[in-house]
Amino acid sequence: MSVPVAYQGNTSAAVADWLNKGDNAWQMISATLVGMQSMPGLVILYGSIVKKKWAVNSAFMALYAFAAVWICWVTWAYNMSFGDKLLPFWGKAKPALGQKFLIKQAELPATTHYYHDGNVETGMATPYYPMASMVYFQCVFAAITLILLAGSLLGRMNIKAWMLFVPLWLTFSYTIGAFSLWGGGFLYHWGVIDYSGGYVIHLSSGIAGFTAAYWVGPRSTKDRERFPPNNVLLMLTGAGLLWMGWAGFNGGDPYSANIDSSLAVLNTNICAATSLLVWTCLDVIFFKKPSVIGAVQGMITGLVCITPGAGLVQGWAAIVMGVLSGSIPWFTMMIVHKRSRLLQQVDDTLGVFHTHAVAGFLGGATTGLLAEPTLCALFLPVTNSRGGFYGGVGGVQFLKQLVGALFVVGWNIVATTIICLVIRLVMPLRMSEEQLTIGDDAVHGEEAYALWGDGEKYDSTRHGWYSDETQHNAVATGVTLNV
Repeated sequence: MSVPVAYQGNTSAAVADWLNKGDNAWQMISATLVGMQSMPGLVILYGSIVKKKWAVNSAFMALYAFAAVWICWVTWAYNMSFGDKLLPFWGKAKPALGQKFLIKQAELPATTHYYHDGNVETGMATPYYPMASMVYFQCVFAAITLILLAGSLLGRMNIKAWMLFVPLWLTFSYTIGAFSLWGGGFLYHWGVIDYSGGYVIHLSSGIAGFTAAYWVGPRSTKDRERFPPNNVLLMLTGAGLLWMGWAGFNGGDPYSANIDSSLAVLNTNICAATSLLVWTCLDVIFFKKPSVIGAVQGMITGLVCITPGAGLVQGWAAIVMGVLSGSIPWFTMMIVHKRSRLLQQVDDTLGVFHTHAVAGFLGGATTGLLAEPTLCALFLPVTNSRGGFYGGVGGVQFLKQLVGALFVVGWNIVATTIICLVIRLVMPLRMSEEQLTIGDDAVHGEEAYALWGDGEKYDSTRHGWYSDETQHNAVATGVTLNV
């Protein structure tokens, strides 16, 4: 039996000399795992963790963002994040659609690292797979950032305003962070460490979500007072997809199926498990009951915290980071939040500020302390990088981590504010009072479940509920409904 052309060594045009099939397979699997974190992971989690009347709207915000980012990404945003340098913090916008671009070997052109004397310290990043795999992998990271940000805005943002917000924020905020820290921008060359997105994704989404929540305004008073999840078991299903998908999130960032990716996946699970257990124990100690939602939040803070240093710290350090990520964000959410006028004023629906901004900053800072020199040499372009606990230049590394975080925070506050103010000139950022009262049926004409009242709908003119059958019979007989 003849062997298919694609497997005949390098005799096929589809198998270039530079292609490593193992690396390419792992990169595409990693990208798919990250994509599944969003679709269906966060779609399910968001649709389940909110009040029943917002299930459809919350899930759709995630679904829309996932689709919209894809088109923006391949049309202009990929090269703004990973292409040729335009500014020290921004790449040149151009499409990533042509076959010549997509089938050539992947490269990040601005990543060549130089010593101060001009000699090359580390060559340009050129993974052994095509640009198509790189574009795919980086796109799902961009998409999940917008979806995480949406968690701050559930239950009240005008869906049409959200449809404008997604491409604007991707273009003027996400691409800045991605190029600055990953694509060869000034923070990358200075040596700020962000292994897989603690700053680019989590700190930025947490700060931007909190800022946008300020400008959009709060949910209705009734929703803020009581906002129970409509399906806890489905929420756990979404959370499970998020956890397992993180193997691709952190394991794919060495751009290779190498020993560093294996360590990153192991550390990810260690930190997440530790954080979940610490958060749960704190709930039991102070509130006498283990909260399932609390356990999910602890899981998320652990995943977020390990992300900036996943392949750079030892296993014991991952446990330390898990203890910190299970306790410090718990403290800011349960104690500080209730005592802060600003945090009380801004309605951050899912507490994204605590679970992503606080945990992302914590992860970046602890990476600056715990990054192990041998592991740093496996991944980082700056030679002799190390955390503060390992002496030498480690103290400087911790300072770099703080400065990098301040840049991400500052840029996202300013950019998100401008974007919200521009959109507000065109349309309201917040839903109407009628939509806030009714929920999904008013916004989408659809409901998540037809269980309560067998699919009854709300009539705002009569301030009551009616079924489609009742309405049909009333119209046919000319009867006025008294509901």
